[in-house]
Amino acid sequence: MNRNELLYIRLSFFISVLICAAKFIAWLYTHSLVIFSDALESVINVAGAAFAWYSIYLAGKPRDEDHPYGHGKIEFFSVGFEGGMIFIAGISILIQAILFFIHPKQVEQLQAGIWLSVAAGAANFLLGYFLLMKGKQRNSITLQGNGHHILSDGYTSLGVIVALLLILFTGVKWIDPLASVVAGSLLIYTGSKLVRRAIRGLMDEVDVNVIDDIITILKENRKNNWIDVHNLRAQRYGNNYHVDCHVTLPYYFLLEQVHDEIKRMDEALNSNFKKGSIEFFIHTDPCLEVSCGHCLIADCAVRKKAFVKKIEWSRDNLLPNKKHEYSD
Repeated sequence: MNRNELLYIRLSFFISVLICAAKFIAWLYTHSLVIFSDALESVINVAGAAFAWYSIYLAGKPRDEDHPYGHGKIEFFSVGFEGGMIFIAGISILIQAILFFIHPKQVEQLQAGIWLSVAAGAANFLLGYFLLMKGKQRNSITLQGNGHHILSDGYTSLGVIVALLLILFTGVKWIDPLASVVAGSLLIYTGSKLVRRAIRGLMDEVDVNVIDDIITILKENRKNNWIDVHNLRAQRYGNNYHVDCHVTLPYYFLLEQVHDEIKRMDEALNSNFKKGSIEFFIHTDPCLEVSCGHCLIADCAVRKKAFVKKIEWSRDNLLPNKKHEYSD
């Protein structure tokens, strides 16, 4: 369990409760729909922080017989839950805005509402930026997702303040529901993005940045005996990654030599990969005659074809389930 991540998410939860309370007080003072919209989003912040708290706790538990890959996938559920709640809040705000146009209400005590909104918005910006920074440092999608949500709440609060100031100075009532329509639309957009991110993670969609990092490490630590690497795949479980691939080695290697080469590859990855720890599963293939054209072993005693050219490793040849070939 990452105690620092739990500490940050607890901080997010308790501060979100205070911000939510301040916004509802502002709504009770003003009866403003746009403030109500902002307060409703803060309720989602509190619910999201509570779920994120639990998900970080669960993700930190060691793997067991029922969960051989650990519990890290819960982080994608957390992001998806928060995104879904944000999306529903956006829809609810749009409905309230339509009802306001049909049955307008008087907005009152705007100055008090403005000051409370300023305080709540500033707190949201500071908390969201802090969580986002810590989430990136620790490669935690839960902290990043919660930070993005709270930052979006901060931008919503900024819009609320602008709307309240316009109402205060112009006296135009329809600015209130119009601003809430903008806020609701932004929430729908933010929520849908988080849901899509969660679905991508749960469906093990390829993370190009992770794949590129792995390929870069393999290229920088490449050994002549590693004739080729193919069928490379990576799955994320919290801050742990399950990576598997096929590695072509000289067919005449003894089992002990094969083990040593795989161990060197494993150590190179885990020593240089910065996003988390890697559990490496490798299937070994024997080299074929067609491999001679790009095999880098200069003193190979069983070479059947002359060396032609070194094949540079990239996504194009490491991801497909096919041995590298190079010949005239």
